[in-house]
Amino acid sequence: MTQQLSTAPLRVHRVLQDDPLAAPLLAELALEYSSRYGRTPGEVHAALREHPATAFTPPYGALLVVTQDGEAVAGGAFQRYDAHTAELKRIWTSRAHRRRGLGRFVLDQLETEITRRGYRRVYLTTGPRQPEAVALYLAAGYRPLYDPDLPAEQIGKHPFEKHLPAASLGATA
Repeated sequence: MTQQLSTAPLRVHRVLQDDPLAAPLLAELALEYSSRYGRTPGEVHAALREHPATAFTPPYGALLVVTQDGEAVAGGAFQRYDAHTAELKRIWTSRAHRRRGLGRFVLDQLETEITRRGYRRVYLTTGPRQPEAVALYLAAGYRPLYDPDLPAEQIGKHPFEKHLPAASLGATA
């Protein structure tokens, strides 16, 4: 049986960490990280929830959830890293909706919001057991801040950066 992809439009929601729309994002991230890095889903979920929710609120951050037909299909967040830099966090695509370009869509939405807030640079780290994330960031123009010729496990966390165009007048970080 083949799954038919919805043609319904994608909707982007700016939410708080406790919003019900964010629940699938946190739950699936916990499962994904636990399967790749060995902690239990409960431990990972608790760690995700322990991160200050205010880090992802205006004026310095945001948490975006993308829905289609009312279902959360992707999302991501950013927080202030420094006065000119936003840090990406929690980039996620639902298992049932992968390989549709949603990760790139989320990155584009986050970068637009980051630029609007006046940040000029984006920083992020991803784990050594997330080659799909590494490929996404490289394809989206992020520059690795590590030696890509080294084995992933030897590198550990994989830091990236991307410089963004100047924000329009009136935007502030």
